[in-house]
Amino acid sequence: MRRIFIENPSAGRWHKGPRASFVAVTLLMATTAFAVAAQPDRAKPAPPPAPAQPAQPTSAAAQAPPIVLGNGPHGAMPSNEQLSRVASLFPKEPDANAPAGVNEAFWRVLVPTDNAIDAKRIALGKKLYFDPRLSRDGTVSCATCHDVSRGFTDRRPTSEGIDGKLGRRNAPTSMNAMFFTSLFLDGRAATLEEQARLPIVNPIEMGQPDGAAVAKAVGAIPEYQRDFAAAYGRPVSYEDIGRAIATFERTLVFLDSPFDRFSLGDASAISDDAKSGFALYNGKARCATCHQLSSNSPIGTNNKFHNIGVSARHQDFGKLANRALASLEKSNTKETMDQMALETDLSELGRFVVTRNRSDIGGFKTSQVRNVGITSPYMHDGSMQTLWDVVDHYNKGGEANPYLDGGIEPLALSEREVDQLVAFLFTLTDKRFAEQNASEMERQRAVSRKNRPFRDDALANRKRLPFEPQK
Repeated sequence: MRRIFIENPSAGRWHKGPRASFVAVTLLMATTAFAVAAQPDRAKPAPPPAPAQPAQPTSAAAQAPPIVLGNGPHGAMPSNEQLSRVASLFPKEPDANAPAGVNEAFWRVLVPTDNAIDAKRIALGKKLYFDPRLSRDGTVSCATCHDVSRGFTDRRPTSEGIDGKLGRRNAPTSMNAMFFTSLFLDGRAATLEEQARLPIVNPIEMGQPDGAAVAKAVGAIPEYQRDFAAAYGRPVSYEDIGRAIATFERTLVFLDSPFDRFSLGDASAISDDAKSGFALYNGKARCATCHQLSSNSPIGTNNKFHNIGVSARHQDFGKLANRALASLEKSNTKETMDQMALETDLSELGRFVVTRNRSDIGGFKTSQVRNVGITSPYMHDGSMQTLWDVVDHYNKGGEANPYLDGGIEPLALSEREVDQLVAFLFTLTDKRFAEQNASEMERQRAVSRKNRPFRDDALANRKRLPFEPQK
């Protein structure tokens, strides 16, 4: 695979490596993403082929109360208050130039040719992102599940859509989403544009019957008639709604953290414990195997999919896979996969529903580690409340199952090393969320002192093997 590294004299160094841009690009991945983006959009969504399933989570963790609630619809902060927070995060209105810390050339590669960025499209996308009128009942917007005040997530195990319906997946943050080569936890969307459209027509999330219906609803609003004409030179369409939202999301770049200042040579930017945690991250704890933090991986993901055993705690993968294959034989559209992911137990199959590749059973995308301190709960089902839980899970070697990723194995981390690793992870939060990050670290520390449900020192140190019962 050929890689192109783009020089940026204004950017700093990543430790002792050669001077390089903050980001670089893998040409093949970008080319592939653009090729997919150029494909024609799909027609009206097909009805879900799977038998009706109760739209309720099955795990106890998924039924846990939300950590933080706002006083807006579905527990989100009201849109006008979120917009005020956006104004504080971006004192200057975002424009078509690369965000701070991102190489201009790399920025141009990431922006699709059929959706060039300009101020009018950013402003339109921002308006749509916070507008609940995109949903069938007028209560859900993008900002409901990607709330500015909650790290651009909803801080729930799984998300709530219209009519109080709960989905089966945890809402990832929309911060830095532009750096992923595929979207959603199973990678079922190839571009931000495609990702932005699917929740609008998902029956649980925004509940619009199809793209034409939402285009008609939005197109009936004079303000949007004017804005779409100015931004795209044509009437409102479902496709342009997705393009505008994706354009705004490309401005949500948050990459200025204490770790970055440490990387640039400020030894005082992070604590001694965090420095030890960084060494563990790249060494004994093996985090960097999938979460590489480097000039060509600024958000710390390999953009691949792995079975780490989270679903294996409560699912029979074989039975689920057979059900999924039978359903996909009847309908294999993106809309069908979207409904499977959010409405049924088939959600637990992860990437397999997209590829039908047996090696993808129970596999989910490697999440970014940027701003991870303020985006709990963790994992695709929100089943882990703290970063201590996450490290405990990996320390014991994940959850045994026939499809467990081969790289997952016990780590034998001591309790002090777990603390140091967590201390490092909290240094990856952008400075604009420093206060929230410090508060969240203390909250999670307090939770972890009372309850460590995933800690198993015997497994972590191979004093017991997964098939042996606990004594």
